[in-house]
Amino acid sequence: MNALSRWWHRLPRDARDSFFLLAVITAVMAPHAGHLPLWATALTALVLLWRAQIAWRQRPLPSRWWLIGIALVYGLMTWLTFRTLIGREAGITLLAVLMALKTLELRARRDAFVVFFLGFFLVLTQFLYSQSLLTALGALLSLWGLLAAVVLAQMPTGVPSIAIAARRAAATTALGLPVMVLLFVLFPRIAPLWGVPTEAIGRTGLSNQMEFGAMNEIANDDSVAMRLRFDGAVPPPDQRYFRGPVLTRFDGKTWRAPDPRSSEGWLRGRDDLSVSSPPLNYEMTLEPLRIPVLPLLEMSPGDVGAQLNLPDLTLTRGPELQWLSPRPITERMRLQTSAHTRWQAGLNLKRLRQATDLQLPAGGNPRSVAWANALATQPQFAQLAPGPRAEALGAALLAHVRANDFTYTLSPGRYGETSPHVIDEFWLDRRLGFCEHFASAFVVLMRAMGVPARIVTGFQGWDAEPQDGYFIVRNANAHAWAEFWVEGRGWVRSDPTAAVAPDRVIQGLALQPQPGVIGQFNPTLWRALRSGWETVNNRWQQLVLNYSRENQFDLLKRMGFEQPDWTALGQAIAGVIGVLALASLAWVRWSSRPHDAWSRQRARILALLGPAGVALPAHEGPAAWARALRRAHGQKAEPTAQWLERLERSRYAAQAPTPDWAEFRTAARMLRP
Repeated sequence: MNALSRWWHRLPRDARDSFFLLAVITAVMAPHAGHLPLWATALTALVLLWRAQIAWRQRPLPSRWWLIGIALVYGLMTWLTFRTLIGREAGITLLAVLMALKTLELRARRDAFVVFFLGFFLVLTQFLYSQSLLTALGALLSLWGLLAAVVLAQMPTGVPSIAIAARRAAATTALGLPVMVLLFVLFPRIAPLWGVPTEAIGRTGLSNQMEFGAMNEIANDDSVAMRLRFDGAVPPPDQRYFRGPVLTRFDGKTWRAPDPRSSEGWLRGRDDLSVSSPPLNYEMTLEPLRIPVLPLLEMSPGDVGAQLNLPDLTLTRGPELQWLSPRPITERMRLQTSAHTRWQAGLNLKRLRQATDLQLPAGGNPRSVAWANALATQPQFAQLAPGPRAEALGAALLAHVRANDFTYTLSPGRYGETSPHVIDEFWLDRRLGFCEHFASAFVVLMRAMGVPARIVTGFQGWDAEPQDGYFIVRNANAHAWAEFWVEGRGWVRSDPTAAVAPDRVIQGLALQPQPGVIGQFNPTLWRALRSGWETVNNRWQQLVLNYSRENQFDLLKRMGFEQPDWTALGQAIAGVIGVLALASLAWVRWSSRPHDAWSRQRARILALLGPAGVALPAHEGPAAWARALRRAHGQKAEPTAQWLERLERSRYAAQAPTPDWAEFRTAARMLRP
């Protein structure tokens, strides 16, 4: 560290300022690295390294022909990548490129200010991708660095030091924060300004297809998927299922959702729904997803084809009772909804629908199909009516799982490497897997026994302890379970994971990944740190990101507006801006006045002696002013000169009295023309 400090102080001041500015530019552009094309990030980094090398070796800046050539290359690459030079992605790419290139022509102060303005704009564009708390903190840090660079640019070289400039920038930022908060609270929420994407597409681990054995990838994603707060009773653990994509088509290894646009989708029919329990009302804050399905707690009310209207998005109830979105959900959502724990669906299932929910790939998993046929033809099942028979067969499969050493594990190894019959390998040979393996095998075997069945994916359970009043559902709570059709009852949920790992379902435990470094040494500390951060992040989301027009109107009511509307909001923000302007003018006027005793006395003396017509420099003292007055006015100035000399003595002599100001005003009037 000492060697680095000595190296830093040996650098010329110009080089140190240049390195500081390059570090600030790097901090501003770093959040964009994940959104820019790889070539743009690489070339921008090379340009910044080139500029650092120039500052270190004190070399001259490149000629403008070099800059024009590089700019043309950047523009061509941007056009080839996006096929346009207009739009968010292309515009931000060009902006980052121009900021890097501008560092190669810092020949005057105006060039530095161009870099600063581009930097401020790039800080703003970070919020087009994310409005998280970390993004806000990073933007505040970048803003501080840019303001410090502005202070340095305003001063002569070497004055002040970088540390002093950073302190002045911090003070300026602190002064601006209250103004920023006031404007945030009262600035009108007008669409589409407040409808920009708030986050990149999330990582729920869910999709409209599920490959056998691929779902364990989400075990290491312990991030928050949603937060819930119930108005009353909380559903029991075995009813905490969030319905997501429903998968019905199986090709031997991959499950897929039916395509509603195909002929099969039109002919399959729709599930009817009836509920028989009072609603559970709850509030949900959903993180961004990568699927066009909204996973709500089963079973949310609404017939097939019903619509759920959210801000800037309308969802439709799908034929399998999932909520479908016209596009992937890429914004954080907050909604009030309800669920019913007792429900029936699909009582009147069409024949064609039954046939499609019985389909299996021809020749696939022959040993499992034979095993299922042998079970179904046993006398205790063969003589039952269709409805009780389906329920008895489902119960027999769960009993088989409990009695035959099946193991729930996130590391079962890959299936299908030695044989394409993955269900045979799982059900009859290895018996190792997690929710996806058990649900897939259950549905295949039920179909082989003539019972319509399908896979439902979504989330199950949440953290045992709420945070800040909210229950936390994590991406690691992603789950897959089965539904099979029973005549007279409709679709019945069956979760074979509960048969082998009841803690996973009954207690709602998430998939448990390998702990990180901190978790390995101190799991309690790791949980406390994670819980604390998520609580702070939740407060940020609830108080800042979810601050809406309704919150503004509620604030206006507390401020005395009886019927708040857009007019009242405009009046409030106009009043705040007016008060801020007056306060700024008062502060500028106050700061321009002298604040120490001698400065006030000097300003008063010079004001009273102004009409005397004598140039009295402000940097001189009373004795010098007395001599100047005697030279200009002779004996007429003697009373005034003597008073100034007594004032000079009072400033430096401990016992000298302060002269009377009334005497000075009388003497000064004698010098007026």
